[in-house]
Amino acid sequence: MSLPKTPSFRLDGKRAFVPGGSRGIGLGCAVALAEAGAHVVIAARGAEAVEASAQEMRDAGFSAEGVALDVTDLDAVRAVYAEHGPFDILCNSAGLARHSKTVDTDPEDFDAVMGINVKAAYFLAQQGAIGMKGRGGSIIQISSQMGHVGGQERAVYCGTKHAIEGINKAMAIEFGPDNIRVNSICPTFILTPLTEATFADPAKRAWIDEKIKLPRVGEVPDIMGAVVYLASDASSLVTGTSILVDGGWTAG
Repeated sequence: MSLPKTPSFRLDGKRAFVPGGSRGIGLGCAVALAEAGAHVVIAARGAEAVEASAQEMRDAGFSAEGVALDVTDLDAVRAVYAEHGPFDILCNSAGLARHSKTVDTDPEDFDAVMGINVKAAYFLAQQGAIGMKGRGGSIIQISSQMGHVGGQERAVYCGTKHAIEGINKAMAIEFGPDNIRVNSICPTFILTPLTEATFADPAKRAWIDEKIKLPRVGEVPDIMGAVVYLASDASSLVTGTSILVDGGWTAG
C-alpha cells in the first residue's frame, strides 16, 4: 500500500492577475502568489503606485509587473487580458466601500460601489474564464464576511458582496466542465490604511471586538495562506464556495 501524497501548494510556471494589487489585502495576495512561484501582474488605477509596488516585489526577488487599469473601463480590461494573458489565476481584490445609513445613500455612491464591486468583478471573471478555457484555472474574488451577514450602515456594500457570492456559485457551475474553479475569500475587518477610520471610531471598534471571537482583529497575512490554497492544486476539488477568514464573526 502506498501512502497518499499532499497536493502541491506551489504555483511555479503559473501566471496570476491581481486587480487591486498595489496595496493592502491585494498586495498581500500578490506577494503570497509570487512567493509560491507564480509570475504576478498587479493592476490598479494609479500608475505610479502600482509600478512602485511591482518594483518592490521585484526587489524582493519575485516575478512581478504592474499595469495601470481602471477596472470599470471594460475595454481597458479586455486590452490588459489581451496583452498580458492568459492567466492561470485571477485574484480580484479591487473594491470600493462608501458606507452610509440607507436613508442617506446617494444614487452616485450606490452606482460607484455597484460598478466596482459587482459589474467590474463580473467582467474581470468573465475575461479570466475566457483565457482559462481549455487549460483550467482558479478565479478568486476577495469578497467579505458581509457577503454572509449584514452590517451597520453597510446596506449597499453588503448587497455587492452577497451578489458576488451568488455570481461565484453560478459561474462555478458554468465553468466547472472546463476545470475552472470559482471561489471567494471573505475576510473580517483587516488592519489596512483603508480601515483606519473604522478602527479609530470607538463605537465601531467595540462592535468589531465583540463580533470577532478570537482575541485580535485581522491582518493582511491572515489572507495570504487562503489565497495560495485556492490558487493551487491543494484545492483542486474546491469550487463554488467561500473561505471565511473572519475570526468567527459569522459563527454567531
